Amino acid sequence: MEQKQFKAESKRLLDMMIHSIYTHKEIFLRELISNASDAIDKLYFRSLTDDSVNMKRSDFAIDIIADEEERTLTIRDNGIGMTKEELEQHLGTIAESGSLQFKSENKMEDDHQIIGQFGVGFYSAFMVASRVTVKSRAFGADKAYVWQSEGTDGYTIDECDKETVGTEIILDILPDNEENEDEKYSDFLSQYRIQSLIKRYSDYIRFPIRMDMKKSRKKEDSDEYEEYIENVTMNSMVPIWRKNKNELKDEDYNTFYKDKFNDYTDPLHHSHVHNEGTITYDALLYIPSRAPYNYYSKEYEKGLQLYANGVLIMERCEDLLPDYFSFVKGLVDSEDVSLNISREMLQHDAQMRAISKSVERTIKNELSRMLKNDRENYEKFFEAFGLQLKYGIYSDYGMHKDILQDLLLFKSSNEKKYTTLAEYVDRMPEGQDCIYYASGESIARIESLPQTEAVKEKGYEILYFTDSVDEFAIKMLMKYKEKDFKSVSANDLNLETEEEKTKREEQETESKDMLETMKNALDGKVASVKLSSRLKTHPVCLSTEGDLSMEMAKTLNAMPGGGQQIQAQTVLELNPTHPIYETLKGLNGTDDEKLKKYSQLLYNQALLIEGMPIEDPVAFSNLICELM
Repeated sequence: MEQKQFKAESKRLLDMMIHSIYTHKEIFLRELISNASDAIDKLYFRSLTDDSVNMKRSDFAIDIIADEEERTLTIRDNGIGMTKEELEQHLGTIAESGSLQFKSENKMEDDHQIIGQFGVGFYSAFMVASRVTVKSRAFGADKAYVWQSEGTDGYTIDECDKETVGTEIILDILPDNEENEDEKYSDFLSQYRIQSLIKRYSDYIRFPIRMDMKKSRKKEDSDEYEEYIENVTMNSMVPIWRKNKNELKDEDYNTFYKDKFNDYTDPLHHSHVHNEGTITYDALLYIPSRAPYNYYSKEYEKGLQLYANGVLIMERCEDLLPDYFSFVKGLVDSEDVSLNISREMLQHDAQMRAISKSVERTIKNELSRMLKNDRENYEKFFEAFGLQLKYGIYSDYGMHKDILQDLLLFKSSNEKKYTTLAEYVDRMPEGQDCIYYASGESIARIESLPQTEAVKEKGYEILYFTDSVDEFAIKMLMKYKEKDFKSVSANDLNLETEEEKTKREEQETESKDMLETMKNALDGKVASVKLSSRLKTHPVCLSTEGDLSMEMAKTLNAMPGGGQQIQAQTVLELNPTHPIYETLKGLNGTDDEKLKKYSQLLYNQALLIEGMPIEDPVAFSNLICELM
């Protein structure tokens, strides 16, 4: 038997195949099953126009035989087979794809998809096998041939006995590596492992993948069990996303989701998509009913499963989902994606970008429909994942705000229910020209803020911001339907009438010296002390100048590695209608030391109202006791 050599470039590629092209050794089974499916597809395609084939679709199958004693794994198909010349051409020259050539020559329609593209998948077998034997008999041929190789040293081709048409690949599985637990090759002879790999990668191959399975059953009239062998079809063959939507019920989608994505609860929503045009793909997209325990952590991995003609290519394809929709689970199946040589990774091309944009539009539209037609479930979704939408608006300098702004919900002073920005604007009374919001740790704390009094008195609704990202996201939005966002703590609320404004300005002029003394007493802690137009019953509050609020500063300072503390530009506001104001006026010029102590007391009181820490609790306590 003549030993033939691989071409020099093929030897280098084979060595690279074995050691570096494939990330996971288990991929070999996916590749060999895909090749077997290709071979069957070719003969099935021929049977449609050639009566001599004399086989029905139901006659075709792929058989897997594991022999633990002999340490061999066999993949057998009854497809079109290979002649001696084809064995030489397709197995002797690496990267010679017979599938691609067949598809091109026969102008195959979409119903007859050939999986193989590069002609290298076969050689992944050498990652797990010391020797690979291929017995094949081509359709219409009188003779069968065997191709055999132990790797880069070369291969042999000779005649062999094989009565049936098709191909049989026999792998002599490598011995286990005692020093490396990850290289336990015996696993690839395990019935359970083979079954799980078929389920994971090849579940939707369109022909049965069969295997003899050891099972046990109870003997008749006995408590004893006996073992028996049953030939079992291991794959589903027809993926749920290729079925007609009219055939499927919610239970079918929910069961698939729970089985495929390891969730014990039904999803909140699902979408079954078939897209045709410049890019063709099928997709199943799910919104989980709850966030995974690690969702808002670095450990969480986003991405959709990616299939190429029903064969799993990637468990998590990050490129198919933007970060702000990372909560979506599901899959995309397309014949149009361009894969790299190992079919483990994508080449970043126009097709992938087109699919990603289309998936993004689909998710946005599904969420919008859910918000409109199923408000109860949308609010459940927002409780779980709304924070991610807000981060999406804040990230990338607000690039995605147009996509996300109408999906946001906030609790508000309007019955403390969730509201969209559009609903808020629709309810705005005549004369209101801003969207008002207040920030705090909770709704109860926000409602107790003295800064809300003037806005509520005007009858204006207030959005409640209780998430740390809320104000940052709103700063990126800047406006909504030409309405500015305005914090109730902003220094320029401008809610007073001209008469009220004139009176306050007169009082400020009259109290100028007192206000300056109080500012100096606070030693740079506030930008100024002024009389308030927003306070009605409370004696004092803090407001801010500039874009940085106290809540934003608190969030930034809480971040790890923040370094120097950031300070918002604060203003201490006094209520000129409160009795404390008259007390302060009485102290001005008569007891300035006591006025300074009152200033410290009122400033700390304002901090506590805001939920901010005071610098020296002991000094604050002593000051209260002293003044009492």
